[in-house]
Amino acid sequence: MIRRLLSILHARNLEFLRDRGTLLFTTLLPLMVVVGMGFVFGGPERPLFKVGIVTAQLDKQADSFLRERYVEFIAEPDTASGLQKLTHQQIDLLADLRRPMHYWVNTDSPKGYIVEKLLRAEHPDAQREVVAGAAVRYVDWLFPGILGMNMMFSCLFGVGYVVVRYRKSGFLKRLHATPLTAFEFLSAQVLSRLLLILFVTVILYVGISAIIGFHNAGSFFTLALVAILSALSMVALGLTIAARFSSEELVGGLLNLLTWPMMLLSGIWFSLEGSPRWIQWIAHVFPLTHALDAARAVMLDGAGLRAIAPNLLYLAATALAFLAFGAWSFRWRID
Repeated sequence: MIRRLLSILHARNLEFLRDRGTLLFTTLLPLMVVVGMGFVFGGPERPLFKVGIVTAQLDKQADSFLRERYVEFIAEPDTASGLQKLTHQQIDLLADLRRPMHYWVNTDSPKGYIVEKLLRAEHPDAQREVVAGAAVRYVDWLFPGILGMNMMFSCLFGVGYVVVRYRKSGFLKRLHATPLTAFEFLSAQVLSRLLLILFVTVILYVGISAIIGFHNAGSFFTLALVAILSALSMVALGLTIAARFSSEELVGGLLNLLTWPMMLLSGIWFSLEGSPRWIQWIAHVFPLTHALDAARAVMLDGAGLRAIAPNLLYLAATALAFLAFGAWSFRWRID
């Protein structure tokens, strides 16, 4: 029994080592994730709070409050844009340090409560104001991110592994003998996964709404359109990854290479407000970023189709591009 076990162990190890693509991603992916996270989130100290300052210049010598540690100060062009970010909890407090000094707080923000104490310690005479209208809770802001993350994993992994398994089992080879084209096959896979994802998303939406409730100021039709285009884009992206490869381990590495940056940079858990411009630029390359921006605009601000048209156009364009590239590079059989 030991000899048989060792024989299979040896054969499996050789199979893995000879699959250079899988070996490369298995070795480099963790290193890339750690280095990337260290590069983006590293540094001597990380800010714990974000404060918007209504001024053109952030001169630390002009005001002692601007020298507080662990507070990131973000210049806001005007009060209106700062109040919108404060309402959505993208910043923890908004202050106008010009005389007479004013500051605005979101009473639903725990971090805002602490930052207010720091500001009051430096400026006890500052005039306090609460954001007008219904302040958005963190759970309201987070909810679209959770749905988007679930959609991302279901679209990428749910489709990629299925196509690879079809190829390894020879099922695609048999389909190749029929008049079915690669574009037709991939389109059917996209539509199948799309229907499943939308069904699951609706169940989650209704269930969570019934349990904890959340803020939704927009149209359900507009939100459904965002969900459809988002799912189409990410399903097509998953099919593009699985279009040529037959190794499940390699496909898994490639999909992880996509999902980790999207989880960190697309705004699922926290806002990228105040982060370097190049990080925000990279984040807007991902379909998930546009999906969450559009969903939050609809749910939190009641935005219509015109307001989120750029996001919808990007999602539609990437869906068509990924599907076209996947059909062009699709391989029916293992060489």
